[in-house]
Amino acid sequence: MRITTWNINSVRLRLDQVLRLLDDVAPDVLCLQEIKAQDHQFPTEVLAAAGYPHIALRGFKGYNGVATISRRPLTAQPAHDWCGRADGRHVAAVLDDGIEVHNFYVPAGGDVPDPDENDKFAHKLQFLDEMQSWFAAHRRPQGEMILVGDLNIAPLESDVWNHKQLLKVVSHTPVETAALAAFQSAGQWVDAVRQIIPASEPLYSWWSYRARDWSAADKGRRLDHIWVTLGLAGRIRAAQVHRDVRGWEKTSDHAPVTVDID
Repeated sequence: MRITTWNINSVRLRLDQVLRLLDDVAPDVLCLQEIKAQDHQFPTEVLAAAGYPHIALRGFKGYNGVATISRRPLTAQPAHDWCGRADGRHVAAVLDDGIEVHNFYVPAGGDVPDPDENDKFAHKLQFLDEMQSWFAAHRRPQGEMILVGDLNIAPLESDVWNHKQLLKVVSHTPVETAALAAFQSAGQWVDAVRQIIPASEPLYSWWSYRARDWSAADKGRRLDHIWVTLGLAGRIRAAQVHRDVRGWEKTSDHAPVTVDID
C-alpha cells in the first residue's frame, strides 16, 4: 500500500496539482490537510473520476479542513472536536483491510512560543496533550493504525535547517518537540519515514514562501509526517519527500510525503 500526505493549502486552488500528483505518484491513499473548503465545495466528483471514489472528509469554512481519498474502500469514523472546537483538524477512516488511518492538521501555534502570552501556542500544546489522552482511551484492542499529516513540528535536529537558530522558533522549540515525543512514545508510534531515511540525514517537507529561491536557500523544516503502529513498522519498504513538487508553479509551501507498506 502506498500512502501519501500533503498539506495542499487550498484543494480548489490546486486541484490540477492534486490530479498531477495522483497520476505521477499513484498512491492508494492520499491524505490532504488545509483543504480550505467546506464539504459541499470539495471536488468529490472530479477525484472519483480520477479513480479515487472513496473519501472521508472533514471540511471547514475558510481555513483548515482535512480529507482522505482512496482507491480502496474505506469507512469514515465518527468525528471528534479537538479542544472543543469543530475546526476540521482530524478525520479518521478504516480501510478495507482493517487498517485505521488518522489524518491530522495540528495547529501551527502562532509566532510566540509562550502559552501565557500566545493563545495559539497554548491551543497547540493542548491539542497535543489531548491527542495522547484520546488515543489512550479510544485505541482499538486489535488492528493497526497509520497516523499522517501536517503535525507542524520538526522533532529532530536534522528536521530543520539550523537546530540552534530554531530552538526559539515555533515548530522546533523544546516544549513542542517534547510534547510530540511524549505522544509518540505513549502510543508506541514509529516514524515510518525515518525508518528508511536515517535520522542523521537532513530532511525537510516545508519551505517558506518568503525565500526568493527556496531551493537554493534550503531553509526547510520537516513538518509533515507518517507514523505507524508497531505491527506495521517491519513492513515499511520505501519513503520519500517529493521535493520536486515544491518547485511546481504556484504550489503549496509543503511537499508531499509518501510511504510504501507491504
